[in-house]
Amino acid sequence: MPIPPGFLEELRSRLQVSDVVGKRVPLQRSTKGEFKACCPFHKEKTPSFTVSDQKGFFHCFGCGATGDAIAFVMQHDRLPFMEAVEVLASQAGLELPKAAPEDRARFERQKTLYDVVESACALFEAELRGPGGRTARDYLKGRGLDGDTISRFRLGFAPTDGGKLIKHLRGQGFQDPMIEEVGLARRPDDGRDLYSFFRNRVMFPVADRRGRTVAFGGRIMEGDGPKYINSPDNPLFHKGGLLYGMSRARQAASQGQTVIVAEGYMDVIALVRAGFEAAVAPLGTALTEEQIVELWKMAPVPVLCFDGDEAGRRAAWRAMDRILPQLKPDHSARIAFLPQGEDPDSLIRGSGGGAAMQAVLESALPLVRVLFDRQTTMHRLETPEGRAGLRAGVEAQARRIADPAVQGQYVAELRARFEEAYPWRPKRQEWRPGGKPPAPAGPKPSQIGLGSDDHLAITELLVLLEGHPDLIEEVAEYLAAIPIPDPVLESHRHRMLSRLTESAESAGLDSQPIRSYLTVPEAEGFPPALVDRIRRKWPFTRPEAPLEQARAGWTLIWTRIHLRALRRERAQIAEILVRDKAEALLERWRLLGREIAQLEASPNGP
Repeated sequence: MPIPPGFLEELRSRLQVSDVVGKRVPLQRSTKGEFKACCPFHKEKTPSFTVSDQKGFFHCFGCGATGDAIAFVMQHDRLPFMEAVEVLASQAGLELPKAAPEDRARFERQKTLYDVVESACALFEAELRGPGGRTARDYLKGRGLDGDTISRFRLGFAPTDGGKLIKHLRGQGFQDPMIEEVGLARRPDDGRDLYSFFRNRVMFPVADRRGRTVAFGGRIMEGDGPKYINSPDNPLFHKGGLLYGMSRARQAASQGQTVIVAEGYMDVIALVRAGFEAAVAPLGTALTEEQIVELWKMAPVPVLCFDGDEAGRRAAWRAMDRILPQLKPDHSARIAFLPQGEDPDSLIRGSGGGAAMQAVLESALPLVRVLFDRQTTMHRLETPEGRAGLRAGVEAQARRIADPAVQGQYVAELRARFEEAYPWRPKRQEWRPGGKPPAPAGPKPSQIGLGSDDHLAITELLVLLEGHPDLIEEVAEYLAAIPIPDPVLESHRHRMLSRLTESAESAGLDSQPIRSYLTVPEAEGFPPALVDRIRRKWPFTRPEAPLEQARAGWTLIWTRIHLRALRRERAQIAEILVRDKAEALLERWRLLGREIAQLEASPNGP
């Protein structure tokens, strides 16, 4: 909403910068009109943060943060410009101007809706303290909460009587449409009177970025119904855009505390009581894209905590799926898994206390590690096909990252992790007549990637193997490693590997049925004209060609495919290096150059 000229000048003239900063940071007077403090925007032991009322701004000589009172509130409270102006206008006793009558009406209506929710919150608090709240008080006491904690988090109780809240709000002068609009009441389909949405539940108030109560979460005490329910979305509250505990966590994060994302209300309360003030939780749903953006406003790398069981790991993977596309330089997340059967609340209340939780946070895994580990559970890694699937899977996940620099880093690290975890080294042995022929020379299967110009080359390899089935066992791991997007070629590859597996599991390659299949001279399923062209181009693909020639021909075509893949990868990294001179990428670019040069100089090079 536009602000009329002169209003910001009036606002600045009414407020001393030291008054605004001093409400949030302890200041020491240094000279007349100037103050100093340890900077709230970075960790330091010696004060380098100064505030000057005469000049009307703050400045940190350590990190360079600077600006006026509005800029300070925006950075410290993590508020957008208009919300920061509104906070300061309230402090200065100024009414925020509205650009048009309709804007003013909307503002006044919204302000009144806040009053409705606040009045309900006060009633819930009173009900928890009263005779009807005994069961709820006993529940909270059993969860280890004392009176101070209950007051600090404004916990309450929604009475079983569905009309008590309605009567209270009407007595405060609020109209039924407003009570319905903020999700506190509903009207039956038959037209009877309103009834309270929350009944017989422990109530957890949900605040917006400025700390105003805008919604509730409620845990049922007894009877039918879901264990937890939340206020429906309304003009004040969008469930996917807020986090429980956000307003408190924003300030704690600005003072350097680790932002922790837990799974529930009680987890957040337990974390805050243990000293982890920057703890938040989604509101009954998986982490949303909007909430991820809000987390990054508080801290560039929050820690997401999940239970250590299978359900917790699935929740972590869902969160990772939401985060990956949004990753950007210096913004990510770490994943912490709690011990089996524990959540932050139970862990902290146990014998380990806050120290046990701190150990969990320190063991948090980077997102790239979780991505790799997840993919390892999705493939049969004892087979070459499974390892090839792992390689393809992790790279496909990395390609979901929109930012090219981050995507390039992920691809490089995931490839390095794969090579370290599943190295493949060809056995070098001398072949003598009468002995088993050695496997064809060639690069690691895991390094193969395909381009549009490789379709024919793969077809040539498959036609070669159709004519020389004795080679299939020797090159099976290479063959399985090729990611073939074309369904027709993939069916040929699958048929060859399946027949080979069946032969090994039944009577071995010497069994007559398999031997008959493997010695069919025709290229099964390929167009005859295509097979004829390939065999004229490459005589070693013909069934009558000696096995030694076929083996050398395989190595020739395979090496050319691999060489093109290396050139493509090096060109992609070169594009990223224009924007990001990361040492890991630069080293990968150099290694690729050396490998390309070696292949080009080899007898099987281009």
